[in-house]
This record gives sequence, C-alpha cells and structure tokens, in this order.
Amino acid sequence: MSKSQTFWDKASSNYDRTEERFEYIHSKSRENAKKYLNADAVVLDYGCGTGTTTCEFASLVKEIHALDTSSKMIELAKQKASVNASGNAHFVQTDIFDDRYERESFDVILAFNMLHTVENVREVMQRIHDLLKPEGKLISVTPCLKEKMSFWVNLQIQLVRLLTRTGVIPVAIRRLVSSELDDLMAKANFQTIEAEKIFKGASSYFVVANKR
Repeated sequence: MSKSQTFWDKASSNYDRTEERFEYIHSKSRENAKKYLNADAVVLDYGCGTGTTTCEFASLVKEIHALDTSSKMIELAKQKASVNASGNAHFVQTDIFDDRYERESFDVILAFNMLHTVENVREVMQRIHDLLKPEGKLISVTPCLKEKMSFWVNLQIQLVRLLTRTGVIPVAIRRLVSSELDDLMAKANFQTIEAEKIFKGASSYFVVANKR
C-alpha cells in the first residue's frame, strides 16, 4: 500500500466533516453538473471519496462507476449507496489507469477536487480523454489555491504545504490558478463549454469540457 493510500484511509472517517465548510462549493458544483447528465449516460466518478456525488447522481444516469485509491473511502461510499438504494452505482478501489476501464467507455467523467492532487496531471488528462466516448464530457471542479481565499483557509493551506514538504502529508498538492486549468484543458484536446469560479472561503473552478 502506498503512503498516499494510507493517508487517505486514515482521513476517510473524518473526511465528510472536514469538507462541511466547503459544502456551498460542493453543492453548487453538483447542481451545475446535473444539467449535463441524462438517463442514458454511463458515468465515471474519478476520485469518488466517500461517494456523496456518486450517490446523488446515480438516479439521474444509466450507470455510474466510481473509483478511489482508498479502500476505506470505498467502504464508506458503498454504505452510502446501500442506504440510498443506488443500485446502479459501482464502487472499486483502484486508480484511473486500471485496465478494466476501456477506451471510449464513458459519456461523462467527473473529476471533483482531484486534478490538484494527482502526480502526473497531463497523463491523467490523456487517460480521461482516452476513456471518454467521442463528444464525451469531462466535468471537473478544482481548488485554485493561488487565488482568493479567506484568512483561515489560507492559514490552513500554509499548514498543509508545510506538512507536505516534510512528508507528513504524502500527497502532491498543486497551487493552481484558473488560467492554468484552462491551459491544461486545451493542451489535453478538450474544448471548454462552461466555466465558473465558485467562492466560499476559497476559490474553486468548475469546468465542463467536450472531448475533441
């Protein structure tokens, strides 16, 4: 098990509570995304965490496949799905490069709060592009940690940066601005069709992009 998997396993039990302060951003992002979902869609939720988004979207689509590298996150997600009767939600502890996911398999791929944490974001974007069907959509929301944030969030981010540099948090957390995400989308051969900065204590960038 990698250090990052161990870290997210330990964080899983408290994860939903720590994200409560950003619930406005999460809720707004989910509402924005819903208009791009339909009853025939096959969706991949990349980095599903404890499954909140997966379970909320399950009733809107044909099927939704959700992955996370943390087995503990997946356990919690499965519990939520059983309570919410999300029978078309399928959870797997793995990463996006798993061979079970075939090229051009998905109508929509969700990457919520993921792109600032992956080791090689360009490889990930290429993999997302490969997995999407022609005209498929990538829907992402990404914290922009170089942009506007409250004093307390900034203090928290500085602490996280310190813990990352010392290896206590074994996750590479990028400090991005929205223009860098625009550039990332373009270089990965995506065409952005909607973008919105969402702020509540911190800035996040919601993007919907079509596969070219």
